[in-house]
Amino acid sequence: MSTLRFQALKEASNRKPVHFEEIDRKSSLFGSNVFNEKAMKQYLTSDAFKGVRDAIQHGTKIDRKMADYIAMGMKEWALAKGVTHYTHWFQPLTGTTAEKHDAFFETSYDGSDPVEKFGGAQLVQQEPDASSFPNGGIRNTFEARGYTAWDPTSPAFIYGTTLCIPTVFIAYTGEALDNKIPLLRALSAIDEAATEVCKYFDKNVKKVTATLGWEQEYFLIDKALANSRPDLMMTGRTLLGHTSAKGQQLDDHYFGSIPTRALTYMRDLEQECMLLGIPVKTRHNEVAPNQFELAPIFEETNLAVDHNSLLMDVMQRVAERHDFKVLFHEKPFKGVNGSGKHNNWSLATDTGVNLLSPSKTPMSNLQFLTFFINTIKAVNDNETLLRASIATASNDHRLGANEAPPAIMSVFIGAQLTKVLSELESVTTGKLSPEEKTDLKLNVVGKIPDVLLDNTDRNRTSPFAFTGNKWEFRAVGSNSNCSNAMTTLNAIVAKQLIDFKNEVEGLIENKDMKKDDAIFNVLREYIKQSKKILFEGDGYSEAWEKEAAKRGLSNFKTTPEAIKAKVSKQALSLFEELGIFNHVEAEARYEIELEEYTKKIQIEGRVLGDIARNHVIPTAIRYQNTLIENVKGLKEIFGKEFETIAKEQIVLIKEISGHIEGINSKVLAMTNERKKANQLTDAQKMAEAYCNNVKPYFDEIRNHCDKLELLVDDESWTLTKYRELLFTK
Repeated sequence: MSTLRFQALKEASNRKPVHFEEIDRKSSLFGSNVFNEKAMKQYLTSDAFKGVRDAIQHGTKIDRKMADYIAMGMKEWALAKGVTHYTHWFQPLTGTTAEKHDAFFETSYDGSDPVEKFGGAQLVQQEPDASSFPNGGIRNTFEARGYTAWDPTSPAFIYGTTLCIPTVFIAYTGEALDNKIPLLRALSAIDEAATEVCKYFDKNVKKVTATLGWEQEYFLIDKALANSRPDLMMTGRTLLGHTSAKGQQLDDHYFGSIPTRALTYMRDLEQECMLLGIPVKTRHNEVAPNQFELAPIFEETNLAVDHNSLLMDVMQRVAERHDFKVLFHEKPFKGVNGSGKHNNWSLATDTGVNLLSPSKTPMSNLQFLTFFINTIKAVNDNETLLRASIATASNDHRLGANEAPPAIMSVFIGAQLTKVLSELESVTTGKLSPEEKTDLKLNVVGKIPDVLLDNTDRNRTSPFAFTGNKWEFRAVGSNSNCSNAMTTLNAIVAKQLIDFKNEVEGLIENKDMKKDDAIFNVLREYIKQSKKILFEGDGYSEAWEKEAAKRGLSNFKTTPEAIKAKVSKQALSLFEELGIFNHVEAEARYEIELEEYTKKIQIEGRVLGDIARNHVIPTAIRYQNTLIENVKGLKEIFGKEFETIAKEQIVLIKEISGHIEGINSKVLAMTNERKKANQLTDAQKMAEAYCNNVKPYFDEIRNHCDKLELLVDDESWTLTKYRELLFTK
């Protein structure tokens, strides 16, 4: 088996950058393969174009007759670009995307009159098997029917020779079975709630759009090297492997010169993104060796989520051309930084205002403070739910690992904004005098732009940080679909804005307060009520863990304990009130996430046991036999003196035996715990058993394997080592 490792190393070392030439400027290519407004104007009738635009902007329904006209234009556009098939592209609860391709080609009943056909019925709806996707018990195995339905707010696009139509996915019984529907519902809720609050400041606001800019971190590993590691191929991470002598401790990779092969890959990827309308802008080396990041320009959240899901697929396909394997796992390598997907979130009005960007006028800054403080209050009141939204088996490895935010949810706003909130907190209860109001607006609210100008540092240990004109949800995992975090964040802020509006209206009507007085009074109380969530210090410190516990903040370090918040009374009530999930949908997703966690730990346990027993132990025994033969030879030559001369070899033989025994006993114990866990019928208890009883053996088995890696002859070791995986460019 060691020959596979060395063949892979030779193959990887001899790689040359793939020849790549850019077709045209990015601005010319952007959106060429998207059925965007430009394409629609060319291929649709004016009525059909208006129908799509109204659906996007106002949520107006498209009738079947209009759908036929739209489908006809979409088909002609696609055929002109060499497309042969179409698919409903959707996001089931698997964490990936799904598609079933159908040809435009059809014939009459007798096989004659072949024609390219695509009508409104095919555009609007298809019927994939709902029982074969995760459904949390909503569908039985024998109940297969489910539907995909066109989402006109996310434009159709061409990938390869296939027209991809973004869709939602629902069960025959009407429940959402995907990530898109809850997100769309949450975005509708935040739009309605934020628009109502905006009218306090600008009556012209008709719509508020949640925006998202994600930052995608990832590792690029040579394909041959990745294929030589069964754990990487099966689980996305290395389950064993001793850390390299050189890792990231010199900080020489971060923002360094991008390796030639990686840069060629990035250029090819960016061109594909331009064609697909994904507005990627930034690329750079990340902290760990062979780790990189790319980030786009902000977009409307639904489209941004679609683009990130599409991007992750495109990244893998482009990587194939460049003989790379992309790793999205949050912690693929022990001892070096893992990968996140920071979600930068803000709110924008249809009048062109970023509601989380301070301005130069007191009125605009009062609007800013309203949305700023309400977001803090939303996080404060729903910190367990926000933590649950980013809980996965893979992200558990990353959170709190001294490279990412901890599992404790907190909010960072910087010293200067902390001072502003402190001054707002001292606002008089009740009606403000003209002098107080003037002083407040001139000296606190009016000075926010000056306060923020390069005065707010960043805190990399904060899960939820304000970064000047947006909130950065840093705890989201690199392998996650952004929709889970974005559905939760938009939902909790929407609920908070609804409550805020009710409280303000109550003070205006019942206390005869002026609007500004009422707003200041409510915001003052929110500042007092949200102090526990604000934290400016080191999120990695032991002191913060103790302080957070005193404040009553949760610290759920594992997924099984974290995701209970999704089915708490508070969460179920919130989701139902906003129409995002009914109880059936919420509980089904909870079951699905528990089952996914269990299966991932189960797979990792099986793979680790297989590698430890079928790769590591045989290799160690072969090397041990070499040592034994050496000792026998020394005994033949030196007689009684051999024990002194062969002392080190004998120590090595014993040490190897100890590690072999350790691996066998721990793998056996782990397997027995798996069998016990598999007997459980309750999904929560099974997930907890895998988390608390099976998973702890992983580190113990790994420790023995990694010690053997240091002892066994390098020429004999079968598994590609960290130094080879991380430093082969």
